[in-house]
Amino acid sequence: MMMFNKKLIASAVTSVALAGMGFVTTQVAPQAATQEVHADAWVNDYISKNNIKPVGIENREGTFNQWFGYENGVGKPEGVLIHETATPNATAENEVSYFNNHWKKLSTYVHAFIDGNKIINIKNTNYGVWGAGYTANQKYIQVELCNVNTADQFARSISNDAYYTAAKLIQYNLPFVPNKTVVTHKQAASWWHDTNHTDPDGYLARWGYDMNQFNDLVGKYYNNLKDHGTTDDQNGQTTQPSTPDPNKHVGRVNVNNPDSFASPLVSFNGDTMKDVVNRGLGNNTPWYTDQQKQHDGHTYYRVSTNEWVSDQYATFTAE
Repeated sequence: MMMFNKKLIASAVTSVALAGMGFVTTQVAPQAATQEVHADAWVNDYISKNNIKPVGIENREGTFNQWFGYENGVGKPEGVLIHETATPNATAENEVSYFNNHWKKLSTYVHAFIDGNKIINIKNTNYGVWGAGYTANQKYIQVELCNVNTADQFARSISNDAYYTAAKLIQYNLPFVPNKTVVTHKQAASWWHDTNHTDPDGYLARWGYDMNQFNDLVGKYYNNLKDHGTTDDQNGQTTQPSTPDPNKHVGRVNVNNPDSFASPLVSFNGDTMKDVVNRGLGNNTPWYTDQQKQHDGHTYYRVSTNEWVSDQYATFTAE
């Protein structure tokens, strides 16, 4: 079992009496301990010089079955709150499995986990989570940055974290305002005293990084995504934040299946389509999509690495 090093957060919240969609995850053993290597260069410069691109957001519905809106209502967060896991060498997959299995005992859950290779969103960001104390829980989308052990993986994880933050601000039509719409757990703790955590500042500092530099990167991604739909400067080498594909279309799909409580998913192997079992998208929920595929007279929208929802259940809105 993965060790969880952060203090437990007890958060009393009023929840809507709805059943959460379950998601079957694969248990992944923690990696062996590796000596930490510190970054020597300014990380944002490293990201730019090495043409590092963020990956796409992988949406899954986890096991957290508390459904409560933010203080301004369902689908109305006020910004994004940044955490770090304080669990050395645990990947995003490790953390997702651990929290999906133990959140009831821990009394804590967040919307997403991010490492150098993946962005895994496990709770619909229209609803709150238990991550930073009652007050912050009613305001912010919350994301955990996983601990990594190489400078390159740190840079990639920062790129992914900055992209997720910028994309969520844009999704909810929020401005990019450091210390207001992008905040840390440390800031939330100092403002409202619901917890005593100081993350992610200490972890970032170990890599010669800080929230000022992180906000610089979020601001760059935010402006570029709004201006031309990519994270890069328009005169630079541009790619969308995932594998390039001529069929890529960035936006949101709102899903609904009138015949069931969830909309089914499919996967593709070339032109062969098959159903995804034990997984689906909850009705009346929005999902980020970055690709479309035509098959047998229908349009399919990608919502995960190889998971697609049909236009029979999805309505697409471009961004």
